[in-house]
Amino acid sequence: MERLEPAQWYASLPSFLASACMLITDPRGAVLAVKPNYRPWWNVPGGILEADEPPHECCAREVAEELGIQREVGRLLVLDWVPPNAQRRAWFGYVFDGGVLDDASAITLQSDELDAFTFFQAGQLREHLTANTADRIEAALQARALGGVVYLHNGVRVDPVSSVSGRG
Repeated sequence: MERLEPAQWYASLPSFLASACMLITDPRGAVLAVKPNYRPWWNVPGGILEADEPPHECCAREVAEELGIQREVGRLLVLDWVPPNAQRRAWFGYVFDGGVLDDASAITLQSDELDAFTFFQAGQLREHLTANTADRIEAALQARALGGVVYLHNGVRVDPVSSVSGRG
């Protein structure tokens, strides 16, 4: 078997997509959501990691860009691994805690990507978000309340962590 140089070996490894978003709630516990102008469903503030960007830095950057406010990136609440499909590679979705926003009047939406923002109660999430995003945000609310981190496999909680696919 031929040995590869480190750079070649690393280049041969699989690559993944990743996104990072922030759970921000109002004082009543409703979840801040934004309405992209390029999709029919709502989302939570966040976005796709740029090359070599750590997830927490992506989260802070995207929230600042989308909402025009600086939020401290709190602890990791959720990590979701979403398998590849016909359109894209596998995906890691990170959700960080953005705390409670007492005054939403400071929000200035990024108008080239977003049309609106609102706060949804937990029971409204599945009406307005994609199922996968709703899975993550519901898990993030639980993780925040319990002080833990939730690991999801395609939106389904993996607890305790075990081999789901049977691969070692």
